[in-house]
Amino acid sequence: MRIGHGYDAHRYAEGRKFILGGVEIDCPFGMEAHSDGDVLTHAIIDALFGAAGLPDIGQQFPNTDEKYKDISSMELLKEAVNTVRQAGFRAAYIDCTVIAEAPKLSQYVEQIKKSIAETAGLKPRQINVKATTEEKMGFTGAMEGICAHAVCLLEEHSRASSM
Repeated sequence: MRIGHGYDAHRYAEGRKFILGGVEIDCPFGMEAHSDGDVLTHAIIDALFGAAGLPDIGQQFPNTDEKYKDISSMELLKEAVNTVRQAGFRAAYIDCTVIAEAPKLSQYVEQIKKSIAETAGLKPRQINVKATTEEKMGFTGAMEGICAHAVCLLEEHSRASSM
């Protein structure tokens, strides 16, 4: 088994959709990004790549490549899961924390878990999503942006296929 950690942060931006874990959140702002700016999915992808010992999301899906402009991060997650599988691993569990002062995310957590699980080929019970604030401290507390952490447990693919 292997463990990987992922982290991502994005500034808030007017006129963009707010996408988190593949779910559109009702919010007057979104994220500044080359892709759809799904900070949670980006952190998960980096956790998967890290656990598999692969290059990070920026090397795998560079923001200088126009084919990734405004792409759904769920498409990137599908590709990341396949890349990790080809490296001989499969995700056993993913635990995530989103840090944002706004919007409140509790009503979306179950939908986000289902979206990530479906895209990653996992069961919702293999995904945990939590949300918190930083009590008005730091860049998230100042409402400048959002960040997410993800930890992923991978197992060798031969063992994973029996799940």
